[in-house]
Amino acid sequence: MPHADEGDQVGIAPVSGVSFRCIILIHLKSLFGDSMAKRSAALELAVLGVLAENPAHGYELRKRLVSVFGLFNSISYGALYPTLKSLVERGYITEQDANPDSPYRKRTRIVYTLTEAGQAQLNELVADNGPGAWDDELFAIRMSLFSQTESGTRIHILQGRRSRIEERLDQLQQNLTKGRERLDSYTLELQQHGLDALEREVRWLNELIAREEASAEQTSRVTSGKKISTARTITES
Repeated sequence: MPHADEGDQVGIAPVSGVSFRCIILIHLKSLFGDSMAKRSAALELAVLGVLAENPAHGYELRKRLVSVFGLFNSISYGALYPTLKSLVERGYITEQDANPDSPYRKRTRIVYTLTEAGQAQLNELVADNGPGAWDDELFAIRMSLFSQTESGTRIHILQGRRSRIEERLDQLQQNLTKGRERLDSYTLELQQHGLDALEREVRWLNELIAREEASAEQTSRVTSGKKISTARTITES
């Protein structure tokens, strides 16, 4: 009677080299696909946020995305224009020729404007305080739109980001402690640099959260004071 090789399990077929490579490729495709989807969503939010301020044509819009958000300094028009087309098709923005009477039709300048549906979509996205709001792909954009975000949502996003960075910091500290003896001096310097950067971000987030909470408390006291004053006025009258 044939015996199973050591380590084999009865009833489970061994994974061939080809099958294993296929599994790896599928996994990598899933990871890259997820990353691309997040970047696409981030770009859409950024476009809506910029157009909420003023209409803009493609070139100006790209400049503002780079200057305001700083995350899209490598963005190509090949990525921007499909995003604009998608937003137009969904009714979130409109496109209009800024020079319809120009005799030079090749110099058409399309201006993009946010619609009411686009503003509603932006408001919905800005109100979202789920884990995606403090992902690397989205956090900076969400923070740049904090002036359009409610205080409680701002605080929740900052706290979520802090927790995410603290997890990374703890993991890096553990890895550095366990592997210090096996690392050369250059790798150690690189690891320490990453550690310092994470610690700085945690301190920065702590300061932001403290200011937001103090501001929220002050607003709450002012609001309560106004309510009490109004109630007294009504009682006295």
